[in-house]
Amino acid sequence: MVKIILIVIVVLIVALLAYAATRPNSFRIQRTKIVKASPEKIVPLIADFHSWGSWSPWEKVDPSMKRTFSGAASGKGAVYAWEGNGKAGSGRMEIKESSPSKVTIQLDFIKPFEAHNTAEFTLEPVGDGTNVTWAMYGPSPFIAKVMGIFFNMDRVVGKDFETGLENLKAVAEG
Repeated sequence: MVKIILIVIVVLIVALLAYAATRPNSFRIQRTKIVKASPEKIVPLIADFHSWGSWSPWEKVDPSMKRTFSGAASGKGAVYAWEGNGKAGSGRMEIKESSPSKVTIQLDFIKPFEAHNTAEFTLEPVGDGTNVTWAMYGPSPFIAKVMGIFFNMDRVVGKDFETGLENLKAVAEG
C-alpha cells in the first residue's frame, strides 16, 4: 500500500513538472487606465522616483523600508533601490527610456526571489485625457512556471497595477 502511494506521488510530481515545462517562456502583465491629464503632467510622476511615494502601491508595504536614489534626478539614468521586510523584499529600478509617450524601467528584484524584468508605462493622448498602460514583462524561468501553476501572478500583480494606476490618476487629476 505504501509503495502504491509513493508511486502515485512520484507520478503526480512528474506530471506537474512536465506540465510546468509546457508553460510560456516569458510573461506580460498589464493594466490600463484613462487619466484626465496630459502626458506632460503624468510623465514626471513616473519618471521621477521621488514621486512614486504619492502613488505606487508598494511604497506603503513596509513603512521602515530603506530607499536609495542615485544617478540622474529623474528620467533616463535615474536609479531607485529599496531594502525592506519580507513582503517588500529588495531590488533596484533604473529608468532606461523616458519620453512624453513612454517610460521604460529595468526592474531587478533581489529578494524574496531574484528576477530581472522590464516595467513599461505607455501614454497615449485620448480625448481630454491620457490612456496610461502599466506593463511588466520578462522571462519565466522553470521555477516561475512551477509557481505559476499555484499562484496567478497576473491576478495578484495586476491588482497592484490597478491600485497604482488609480492612485496615479488621483494625483495627476488632483
